[in-house]
Amino acid sequence: MKNFLFLFFVIPVFGWAQDVNYTKIEEFDKTKYENNDFYEVKNYTKKKIKNTEVKNIIFLIGDGMGTSQVYAGLIANRGDLYIKTMPFSGFNKTNSADNLITDSASGATAFSIGEKTNNGAIGVDKNDVPKKTILELAEEKGMSTGLVATCEITHATPASFIAHQPNRNMYEEIAADFLKTDIDVFIGGGRNYFEHRKDGRDLLMELEEKGYDIVTSMDSLKYAKGDRVAALVAKNHPQPYLMGRGEMLKPATEFAINKLKKNKKGFFLMIEGSQIDWGGHDNNVPYIVSEMLDFDRTIGEVLKFAAKDGETLVVITADHETGGFSINGSDLEKGIVEGKFTTGGHTAVMVPIFSYGPQAELFSGIMENSDIFYKFKEVLGL
Repeated sequence: MKNFLFLFFVIPVFGWAQDVNYTKIEEFDKTKYENNDFYEVKNYTKKKIKNTEVKNIIFLIGDGMGTSQVYAGLIANRGDLYIKTMPFSGFNKTNSADNLITDSASGATAFSIGEKTNNGAIGVDKNDVPKKTILELAEEKGMSTGLVATCEITHATPASFIAHQPNRNMYEEIAADFLKTDIDVFIGGGRNYFEHRKDGRDLLMELEEKGYDIVTSMDSLKYAKGDRVAALVAKNHPQPYLMGRGEMLKPATEFAINKLKKNKKGFFLMIEGSQIDWGGHDNNVPYIVSEMLDFDRTIGEVLKFAAKDGETLVVITADHETGGFSINGSDLEKGIVEGKFTTGGHTAVMVPIFSYGPQAELFSGIMENSDIFYKFKEVLGL
């Protein structure tokens, strides 16, 4: 990035159709991104997968990632992304049970339980009845499980796979729900909800008593040797990529895969590129594109593993689109993206879905967001 001044602060956003507690970035020109860090894309998916049985699922969610966000990344990296190499594609319809425009809680819950629920709900149906998530069902089958996110791990999307609460803002209750599962690895922010709680509980100590290695920074993640790892690498949300977060998502994903792949019964791993959404809320093109490219480099790490493994289904999608983002006068050769927005909230448009690996063809075409849960159950024989 060139000649940008960044000021960061946290502001609330009201209404279930938007996501709360995102980081807002201000700089001289929020409408334009110019890349100066291009990367080469290797086509791992050219390797055809002979296996038809699925042992592992890696589910990647680009929060707020619509087709414009994907295309902005393509322009910024001179027309090439790892996500572009995915052999199957389609769309998912994102509406929640009570609103045409979903929030991340209901959007992710549809993925995790197979039912459209009300905006703001976490791992429960529209009547607030808890339902087993795909992560919990995988655990019951003896599979290893993991969550990785560039937000607080108690935030809406990761929470929807492990917690059961009627309100996404019940962060301390969501943190306590982690102790009720056998999740093997989780990496993200939100440490404050585990150690500085109103009820006085020290969930870090309780996790340690359950056999987890506790990690509080990305630098120390490589020293975690146990089979179970709780990596809460920031007190609140990790910083945006532009503010110095660096390559958190890619190494965290690599670490999680290396831990989970040891299980002969397979694993389920959800990875969220959380802050693409926050760039949309802020109507900030540099924020969106930098997070999109960070997410794509992580996709490359996943595809590298999946192509070599041959038994891993990779599915990439979004919970919703954010910002009503459109591409305007851009430059493909220079990696310059210019854009405009129609809203500071979410929109109701369909979002893309991409897949690779055994039975990846099941994820092509137009589907409901809740259909993804049943397709996961089908391929895992749950």
